[in-house]
Amino acid sequence: MQVVPTPFLPTARLQARGELHTISIDDLRFEQYEASIYFENCMDLTLSKDDVYRLTLQTEGWISGLHLAALSLKRSPNPLDLIRKFNGQQRDIASYLLEEVFLHQSEHVRTFLMKTSILKRMNSSLCEAVTGVAQSQETLEMLELQNLFIVPLDEQRDWYRYHHLFADFLQRYLQQKHLKEWMIAHENAARWFELHGL
Repeated sequence: MQVVPTPFLPTARLQARGELHTISIDDLRFEQYEASIYFENCMDLTLSKDDVYRLTLQTEGWISGLHLAALSLKRSPNPLDLIRKFNGQQRDIASYLLEEVFLHQSEHVRTFLMKTSILKRMNSSLCEAVTGVAQSQETLEMLELQNLFIVPLDEQRDWYRYHHLFADFLQRYLQQKHLKEWMIAHENAARWFELHGL
């Protein structure tokens, strides 16, 4: 696993003094009205409120996802069908995620991402069961620190999920390239859920 050095900053002290402002993924996420303005003013696309809502929801307001959706819409012979089916398996999104995100990760991280992508939500114990590798909490925290399309689901950072488009891409990649690993990951997850009464 590649460790990215971070500069030392006394963040807790700065935050307690009110001298630290954190910009989170939620702050960068486009709202529906912003996406509508972007499509119309920047991409010269006039979309219905429902279409903008659907694309904003599917991309989770991720501007690169909205941009790739707009480029695809401009080329599509059937824009309404593209909007209805837009996901992480769509060609432009999948190519972007493969070339700009996935291939830049270490082998350990790529394997972790693929195997855990089958999970709608995950914690370290479930990840360890699915991947067969210990120290999943450290990997989850590293992915969050690097803003690698992972979303914490609670304040304690126990449960996470992947961005919907990223999960779609990873699941398809795993199933197409490593079908046996895809099946084993599902079997391991099923055993964990059964063991935990879920």
